[in-house]
Amino acid sequence: MKLGNFSFDVPVFLAPMAGVTDTAYRILAHDMGCPLAYAEMVSSQGIHFRSERTLAMLQSEPKERPLAMQIFAARPEMAAEAAAYVEQLGTADILDFNMGCPAPKVTKNGEGSALLLDPDRAFRILSAVRKAIRMPFTVKMRKGWDEAHVNVVEMAKLAEAAGVDAITVHGRTREQFYSGTADWEIIAKVKQAVRIPVIANGDVRTEDDLDRIRSVTGCDGVMIGRAAQGNPWIFKRFTHYWRTGKCLPAPTMRDRAEMLMRHLDLLLAYKGDYIGSREMRKHATWYTRGITHGAILRNQFNKARTREDFARIVAAYF
Repeated sequence: MKLGNFSFDVPVFLAPMAGVTDTAYRILAHDMGCPLAYAEMVSSQGIHFRSERTLAMLQSEPKERPLAMQIFAARPEMAAEAAAYVEQLGTADILDFNMGCPAPKVTKNGEGSALLLDPDRAFRILSAVRKAIRMPFTVKMRKGWDEAHVNVVEMAKLAEAAGVDAITVHGRTREQFYSGTADWEIIAKVKQAVRIPVIANGDVRTEDDLDRIRSVTGCDGVMIGRAAQGNPWIFKRFTHYWRTGKCLPAPTMRDRAEMLMRHLDLLLAYKGDYIGSREMRKHATWYTRGITHGAILRNQFNKARTREDFARIVAAYF
């Protein structure tokens, strides 16, 4: 799969996830073989007003490149301005536009998946971004707003006409949020309707899922979201399977312990002791899903405040 000057022989990408796909996790994913990570979405309005928190989210490290930075906006002018700023900043290689976020605080402003209800405005936004930048430009969207408004095929055609280089489709409606089952058949219809690459997203957790979504959709690439939470090994496993057709063994308990502590150290390095240790709590609960006495362990992690706290819990259990 090609995006601009980038070529991916195993196009299995990390999805943008707010509060998850920060620099720390993107580095881990790249180390595990992820060829392209998408950063958590950034507000175009925040870029416009030079919000300190927003600008911090636009930073990156050389070891996580290539990197796709995702923005969201409600108006063409704001989107174009933000896109141009990201390109000029030089911390990302690909720009992605969000038309899939279901969060009420986003959709109430006419952003994210709310744009699926306004194809004309969505087309004007995508066209404005395309004119504002030269870097590869992708868009992520959902199946539709709800089952009465399933219009992703129409939206994909508009995106292609606007000059977008690739489309990621999450096979759920906004109304579903993350419940129910992703509709892979609708992704197949998008693939048949456009000539640009289509990246399939939704319910890909195992090697069997990877096989099936490629078979059902005919997609050019696959994007992994929630299945990657606390599981950066998924990229190593999927890359190996894509190339060989063979499954790697699951990570050992020692693998989990070492990765958890490395993730913590990266968070502490990039966000400081106070924020880093508190953000690590949710990641620690993901790393310990499915293990014996996991609930007790997660309760301990949720009270941890320092690196020493985490290290003591890990040493005692693992």
